[in-house]
Amino acid sequence: MGFHFRFGADDLLRCRFAVSPRWETQEAVRTLLRPARHVYHLPWLRQIRAAADGLDLRPLWLLMPRAGHNPDFLSPPPVGPCVTIEEELARVRAAAAVPDAVGEDLRRALFCTPGAAQSAIGERMLADPARAVRELADLYEQAWQALVAPHWPRLRALLEADILFHSRRLAAGGLEALFDGLHPDLRWHGSTLTIRRPGHHDRSLDGQGLLLMPSAFVWPQVVGGYDPPWQPTLVYPARGIGALWTAPEGPAPPALARLLGRARAEVLCALHEPASTTALAHRLGLAPATVSAHLKALHGAGLLVSARHGHQVLYERTPVGIALTTGSVP
Repeated sequence: MGFHFRFGADDLLRCRFAVSPRWETQEAVRTLLRPARHVYHLPWLRQIRAAADGLDLRPLWLLMPRAGHNPDFLSPPPVGPCVTIEEELARVRAAAAVPDAVGEDLRRALFCTPGAAQSAIGERMLADPARAVRELADLYEQAWQALVAPHWPRLRALLEADILFHSRRLAAGGLEALFDGLHPDLRWHGSTLTIRRPGHHDRSLDGQGLLLMPSAFVWPQVVGGYDPPWQPTLVYPARGIGALWTAPEGPAPPALARLLGRARAEVLCALHEPASTTALAHRLGLAPATVSAHLKALHGAGLLVSARHGHQVLYERTPVGIALTTGSVP
């Protein structure tokens, strides 16, 4: 069971990271469709609600089945580490030159959602794949401008910080250390990376290596895919998304301080990104033993989760903890 990436000797030398504004746009659109993803993005959802209401995203949503194929031509893997949205949409639009391949890609995706291929929108796309490419690319451009572009500096900073962190893990411990910290559903054994999920799929990398892309919106999933000839790609949740939309660091809100106590509230608010006991103690000017006691209490109350990274235990706010510190209770 699972999705297996089979590595050869050349593949170990050709793993790379990239940031994709087009991918973030795609997953932002998908997040609007999937309430289970909303918990970390409630402040963003409030900010973009009016803009989202002005878009007809149904053609894109029809191509986002809950399980099954997503059209590869709509999201070609980025060719460099820092491509622009214009460069990525130009590659999408270029797919109009191969309408037969596009039509098959659309058909596979539409048939993964019951009734999608028979809908008026689905029939229109299948009747003229080249036109569908142009219209879908234009719709992605509109979605970028409305949903992602105003927030791109913040998103890009998060994604680039994640790449820096994991690049250091790769340098320190190799691929095994890298994959061990990316997502709980990933397992590295021998020369195979497995994504634990229903079904079975094997993909030999055949010297192409693996493209690794952090995403702010893909949480809680990790996504692996692309059929040949596309480069095999793994998309995983970026570190620190729990603090992505929070207010700048500052004193704990008075109401939260009254609820938890001033010191404990300050510890919770200081976790704007995952941190260890020692890092928090330094940040707050408190004794490590004091911070440890507060962390234990907050963890026991369900406001924090912890995970071991090497010799450190890092703490991160849960959705409930985020809601308390940002006032974003649904």
